[in-house]
Amino acid sequence: MEAVAGGLNSRGWLVHRFAFPYMRCAQEMGRRRPPDRAPVLLNCFREVVGEVSSDRPVFIGGKSMGGRIASMLLNELSSSGAVRAGLCFGYPFHPFGQPSRVRTEHLEQLKAPLLILQGERDPMGCADEVSRYDLKPPLQLQWIPDGDHSFKPRKRSGRTEEMNCDLAVELADQFMRAVLA
Repeated sequence: MEAVAGGLNSRGWLVHRFAFPYMRCAQEMGRRRPPDRAPVLLNCFREVVGEVSSDRPVFIGGKSMGGRIASMLLNELSSSGAVRAGLCFGYPFHPFGQPSRVRTEHLEQLKAPLLILQGERDPMGCADEVSRYDLKPPLQLQWIPDGDHSFKPRKRSGRTEEMNCDLAVELADQFMRAVLA
């Protein structure tokens, strides 16, 4: 996410990054912790959005679970005027190794624009699996070639992780500019 945030900054977007409480605690303790329950994560995200200056259009998003939480808040925050659209970088369409536990119900109810950038080989929602989901506008889905959940391609693909990050930045920039047009 540092490379993506830096790439978006270089294109004129102000990126505000934050860590959920369980992540901060894990950093302080030096060991992994399970994520907080959804209400805690949703509340934390709401608070962060409330702290961000609204003199510019606000887009919310995140990587993996952060993107999922952002997408769960998108209708609420866009209807209040606080947010214009959302971006997800590697959406966890289902838990790792559990493709039958799909996490798309709220995506089917979206009213605000959302861009999901997804690695073609993402183990939490690869291209073959996701093509069977009932995802419609205003949700947009763009595939990152041969990317895994972090957009990292296999060496034999001829692509690099940097190329895929650059593509993610380009697609995110195009999406946000189109929303503002």
